[in-house]
Amino acid sequence: MPSPQKAAEEEKLREEAWLGDAVLELYVRAWVLRREGRMDAEMKRRFTCNGFLTCFGAPTKVEARIGVIYREEGLEAAFAWVEKELEPLFLKQEAKRRR
Repeated sequence: MPSPQKAAEEEKLREEAWLGDAVLELYVRAWVLRREGRMDAEMKRRFTCNGFLTCFGAPTKVEARIGVIYREEGLEAAFAWVEKELEPLFLKQEAKRRR
């Protein structure tokens, strides 16, 4: 059984990830609509799935990072982080997938 401190840290990580997941979903949905001009649930899924996020570390920690940025700096800063850190690799993977 984890110590109370460890349990509290894990709970905080999950809370931050929960927010970060929502921010990521919002960013990606808006991005797909701008880029594709239509809804594309499969593209959204590829961008937000744990398999893709694993490229950057543990998915929960990646989502938690987004959540922390959102809490501390706001939505635009969190969106900017996703655009800078996640989007370039996603675009590269999409280009390879379409070949």
